[in-house]
Amino acid sequence: MGKVPQTVLEVAGREVMITNPDKVFFPQAGHTKLDLAKYYAAVADAALRGIAARPLVLKRYVSGAEGEPFFQKRAPEQHPEWVETVELRFPSGRTAREIVVRDAAQLLWIVNLGCIDLNPHPVRADDLEHPDELRVDLDPGAGTSWDDVRHVALIVRDVLDEHDLRGWPKTSGSRGIHVYVRIERRWSFDQVRRATLALAREVERRAPGQATSKWWKEERHGVFLDYNQNAKDRTVASAWSVRPTSDARVSMPLEWDEVAGSDPAAFTLVTSPARLAERGDASAAIDAAPRSLDKLLALSAAQEAAGLGDAPWPPHYKKQRDEPPRVAPSRRKSAKAEKKGSGQVPESERAAEEPPDPDYDPWRDVEPGRRGSRAPKTRSSS
Repeated sequence: MGKVPQTVLEVAGREVMITNPDKVFFPQAGHTKLDLAKYYAAVADAALRGIAARPLVLKRYVSGAEGEPFFQKRAPEQHPEWVETVELRFPSGRTAREIVVRDAAQLLWIVNLGCIDLNPHPVRADDLEHPDELRVDLDPGAGTSWDDVRHVALIVRDVLDEHDLRGWPKTSGSRGIHVYVRIERRWSFDQVRRATLALAREVERRAPGQATSKWWKEERHGVFLDYNQNAKDRTVASAWSVRPTSDARVSMPLEWDEVAGSDPAAFTLVTSPARLAERGDASAAIDAAPRSLDKLLALSAAQEAAGLGDAPWPPHYKKQRDEPPRVAPSRRKSAKAEKKGSGQVPESERAAEEPPDPDYDPWRDVEPGRRGSRAPKTRSSS
């Protein structure tokens, strides 16, 4: 058996091996695995700002961007002694040791595993129960324009400003926009999620024709503000991540005055290092002043007093005390009609089988070695 081709990159005082460097990871653009590694070496300081000291889920594209990825929570058993890990406990009750990246050498080590984008948790390794990041994920539905996404993002900015919070926007690298908020580490995941739900409902109130906070797809229109991205164990591609698109787009931090005229196609693996060198990182000051969630939680309390309680959670989370039924409205109406007509409890209302979550990864907690030969399709974040 021939020797595996490899190239050594020197970063952060270490030599990092890139195996199969000429393997094409982006067939349409022609970019190789080595091109990807060199990109991350070039933007390492900026990319680390979004992932440093955070546990990471490894989303591995071992066959490149057009192949099927798989999620690997558990750190590979064989890893260098200079690669850090931390043990997380998930809503399922299971635990796993995940990779924690702090420097460019560790970053390139996970890129060599086939990670194209970087998927950190919103917590730091020294406090796994209190997020320091609230994430607003603007997910455009079918037929929704980029203009609509940008318009909703600016409303998000205004609502955050009114509640003494600073939003840091970035393109998602696909069709959406993410807005991140650095917060003090005082609140639980549930409180951060509830605050984000309050924000989503307020944006929806201000732009009812363009924005929605509705979880069920049949009720959505326009841009969905995915509040559940703040539930524990959810991850979102970080700033400066390359995304698995045909043109190798990058999730690019923007100044607010850039949002209205931005074009996500302008930011790629090729163009982004030059932008960083010329203009710097638009989110360079994101860690400077964490803010309080008090005013946004007060908005949540006011909404609850007005009759707006919790909203649906993803199906693999335990049922919450004040959560509405986890059955799509159309199924609920159909079930009621069937029950009324037959006098019997319809199957759809027995020991409620949970509907599939569009973001659910069925292999989230499964060891890679126990998987089948082919990974299931997964939904790319907006």
